[in-house]
Amino acid sequence: MAEFSLPKNSKIKSKGKVHQATSTPEGGPKRIKKFQVYRYDPDSGENPRYDTFEINLDDCGPMVLDALIKMKGEQDSSLTFRRSCREGICGSCSMNIDGRNGLACTTAIEDVKGDVKITPLPSMDVIKDLVPDFTHFYAQYSSIKPWMQTVSPPPSGKERRQSPEDRAKLDGLYECILCACCSTSCPSYWWNADKFLGPAILLQAYRWLADSRDEMTGERLDELEDPFRLYRCHTIMNCANTCPKGLNPAKAIAEIKKMEVERVL
Repeated sequence: MAEFSLPKNSKIKSKGKVHQATSTPEGGPKRIKKFQVYRYDPDSGENPRYDTFEINLDDCGPMVLDALIKMKGEQDSSLTFRRSCREGICGSCSMNIDGRNGLACTTAIEDVKGDVKITPLPSMDVIKDLVPDFTHFYAQYSSIKPWMQTVSPPPSGKERRQSPEDRAKLDGLYECILCACCSTSCPSYWWNADKFLGPAILLQAYRWLADSRDEMTGERLDELEDPFRLYRCHTIMNCANTCPKGLNPAKAIAEIKKMEVERVL
């Protein structure tokens, strides 16, 4: 299992608060699990720290997100994190859990041995606690123009049709939920995030290059033909290993490189 670096603005204090599990109506706590959670409030002027939360697993749902919601609802209402669908669809609750990027809503507590350490996604500025700043990530996404671009009108004013074979080429691409787990597991993205688009955005770029209905393939490839935007990928496969949807951004990046070569031959 790959272990990733901490967020950019991290200077961890060794001591933090300890929040103990409360008793249940049936008696005292039974199965107690400790969670070490990254805490950082820029408005406080204090350095980041780890707080320890004790959770009674007999009174908690099975996923890490269930534990976080319980922490916030019962022990510390100031704990801050993103979440929405709770079904692995929206990507809001992406974070680093036990040294691996993933979604808190689909990561089972029982899969983590020992104490559970939770930090924000690596190598991103932190807004507060487990909430990273996605501003740059979304700006990169916008830069690839993630929508269908055409110059010809739709046939007879109807939709642009696609064969089942061409539609199948989009499998493994359209499922991306932009959680940034892959990009923030990539050392090249850690070092060159200002210029390298990263696995998630390049997979999204290939989704439109692979779409038979899009008519701007040449222009899209022109935009990607750059020593940093595309070619900082060294295929170490962290992105594929950590994707919570089981996608392979490295393969998509390789296909873009192949298209760049083929058009000049």
